[in-house]
Amino acid sequence: MEKKKIALVNQRYGLEVNGGSELYTRQIAEHLSSRYDVHVITTKALDYRTWKNHYPDDEEVINGVHVHRFPVAAKRAWDFDKFSDRYMVQIDKGKFDVEKEKKWFKKQGPYSPRAIEYISSHKDEYSVIIFVTYLYYLTVAGLPEVAEKAIFIPTAHNEPFIHFLLYRDFFHLPQAFVFLTPEEKEFVNTLFKNSDIPDDVLGVGVDIPENTSGEAFKKKYGLDNYIIYAGRIDQGKNCPEMFEYFRKYKEKADNDLKLVLLGKQVCDIPKDDSIIPLGFVSEEDKFNGIKGAKTLLLPSMYESLSISVLEALALGVPVTVNGKCSVLKGHCVKSNAGLYYNNYYEFEGIINYLLSHDKEYAAMSRNGKEYIDRFYSWRAITDRFCDLIEKVISKEKE
Repeated sequence: MEKKKIALVNQRYGLEVNGGSELYTRQIAEHLSSRYDVHVITTKALDYRTWKNHYPDDEEVINGVHVHRFPVAAKRAWDFDKFSDRYMVQIDKGKFDVEKEKKWFKKQGPYSPRAIEYISSHKDEYSVIIFVTYLYYLTVAGLPEVAEKAIFIPTAHNEPFIHFLLYRDFFHLPQAFVFLTPEEKEFVNTLFKNSDIPDDVLGVGVDIPENTSGEAFKKKYGLDNYIIYAGRIDQGKNCPEMFEYFRKYKEKADNDLKLVLLGKQVCDIPKDDSIIPLGFVSEEDKFNGIKGAKTLLLPSMYESLSISVLEALALGVPVTVNGKCSVLKGHCVKSNAGLYYNNYYEFEGIINYLLSHDKEYAAMSRNGKEYIDRFYSWRAITDRFCDLIEKVISKEKE
């Protein structure tokens, strides 16, 4: 039997793309490809800061997924940050302007009219079109063109942009939602009053290599006692505060603890013998690095899921997260495998606790693995995702 053809839309796509929604899109696309003819509609950009065209080919196949790439017509506007800051001030005063918001998305990018033209002109070829993440031009311009067959994965959290006037109607357009966490579902349904639209809370499955070795990582990089951050090293991820807290901790602590950083550097990293930036490493090194860490640290205040946190829990590594992020706090509370802080002194207390309470640490390690096994297996997630797709297809045929 010929497979039904579906598409996923995301601003960037590729094995080398470093980003949460982008990785999620690739994982979902590859797992759905066993049951559907899966296509991805994306741009030729690799760098999210500039959206410069990088990939030369219009089409390619990556791990069984057919990828359609469209050129970015203009790089991110040089005055985008200033334009955005001015509009945020306007929003704070309650003065919303949909036309300015449309301009905001065009300036932010990736602005690719040809991608939108393709979505509009080829929509009849696809049974369902799935849009991943709410914040970018391809979703904002593309989803309304195919609302009658759209599934929306907003990856939403409470940040200023989600309150744009444009989104008040937009979040009522799709035929179904996929949320990554219960906290995201509650937030979106409360903000937009759209709980009547079908949805499911699916998250992602966690793929962990069979043989991970923290000792191999320690030997390779000459490390012993360390905590780890894995992801984009960016102000938007609250990394400067992480550096501040860790350096303050080291000033008071009498130990050899190091902070190891894995990922692309986007903001300044302090020059400090206790902070070890390793840059973008292989998947093997990433998993080995997390496995050997005392804790995985995530200081971000805005996360819709956090794959790195799930990977750490699957590896039996307790997590330390920012309590201001409801999703990250939720993982800690539900798993009993992580701790959250709201200020420096709580951060300090958590690190000292994890370093000195071996029995409780071992229990948290077991709890993390059980949490992942129960809620984040790919088989269960894929089955439920397919059920939602079929419901949308059936509804469209009515």
